[in-house]
Amino acid sequence: MHDLIIRGGTLVDGTGAPARIADVAIDNGIVTEVGSVTGTAKREIDATGLVVTPGWVDIHTHYDGQVTWDPLLSPSCWHGVTTVVMGNCGVGFAPAKPDKHDWLIGLMEGVEDIPGAALAEGIEWNWETFPEYMDSLDKQSRVLDVATQVPHGSVRAYVMGERGARNEAATDEDIAAMAEIVKEGIAAGALGFSTSRTMLHLSKDGEPVPGTFANKAELLGIGRALGAAGHGVFEMASDMTPAEEEFNWMKELSAETGLPVTYALLQSPVEPEKWRDMLRLTDEARKQGANVTAQIACRPTGLVLGWQSTVHPFIAHPAYQEIAHLPFAERLEKLKDPTRREKILNDTPREMGVLGYILTQGFDRMFRLEQGEALEYEPRAEDSVAALATTTGQKPQAIVYDMLMEKDGRGYVYLPLL
Repeated sequence: MHDLIIRGGTLVDGTGAPARIADVAIDNGIVTEVGSVTGTAKREIDATGLVVTPGWVDIHTHYDGQVTWDPLLSPSCWHGVTTVVMGNCGVGFAPAKPDKHDWLIGLMEGVEDIPGAALAEGIEWNWETFPEYMDSLDKQSRVLDVATQVPHGSVRAYVMGERGARNEAATDEDIAAMAEIVKEGIAAGALGFSTSRTMLHLSKDGEPVPGTFANKAELLGIGRALGAAGHGVFEMASDMTPAEEEFNWMKELSAETGLPVTYALLQSPVEPEKWRDMLRLTDEARKQGANVTAQIACRPTGLVLGWQSTVHPFIAHPAYQEIAHLPFAERLEKLKDPTRREKILNDTPREMGVLGYILTQGFDRMFRLEQGEALEYEPRAEDSVAALATTTGQKPQAIVYDMLMEKDGRGYVYLPLL
């Protein structure tokens, strides 16, 4: 008798084989039979009409804080994810000196828009070093597996203090100290090391993430620590500008250590064809013997914009900034005032650069998030705010404003970005 049989599901087994109807038998947590299972089980699940797959491994998450208090790691557990990789983009919570707790929370809040209040309330900080952080994670039970990476921002701040936070150049002594911390982290069980080199990643106070401008000596010095440890992944989020220079040190690091270097490949709204160059450079690097791999998302990375979000289409309007400091309930009452609405719609927003323009005035990329009872993450072009403005004759700013005011100021706009 088996422990569990999942019967009649549409099996997608991850090998690339076509989907097929099959039973799956499981004993002691291991799949023991696939196909037409004739035996019985202590428990059976009728999966007719459902898809049965291996557990998903989500290689890019930011559960570094939530993992310390939430055994479910929702919402990932709701979607078939059985392993998450965190510590991405050079941000995380170890190593952490006691006087840097709030700063690390502000860094994560700025980069990933995770509410600082939730992090401050949930994290107990029963660690300082990265191995101690790993020990803390080991003491907790959870419903899925976790892997983490040593984050550049935390390491830089730990070693260099304010110099590291302000992105000053690292000395040889700084690099050696950072490399030792990374090596210790790998020995303690870290999957690898991560860094950020994109201007999209800013701390809560608007400063680029520590490590954004790290030079080749620093990157190779830390990367060699992975090589000395004998394993590990070097993960990076980067604007890849200039791309050839980034690939040069990535190739050198991988060729020297034999370890993989992986980067997030996204479609930039500013350079929509740049991804083709990235794939070409990746192919060339691999042909030259470097283990360089692009991480590609299954769907566009987007932003959900609302009155309580870090950014929304009116964040740069002076008439909005006059009330931005108010608690949400008070701010909402001001936003309901027709006079305030007209003042916001008719004033001139401050300059925010190309990306800021897209985030605040890219109406061809903005869509109502909620369509009936569902959330629409794959909208049609004809449903964009810009298209609605054309068909209705309304100003796009007015359409967005009214969308955000839905559900008593809790309406949302979806903006696919990368």
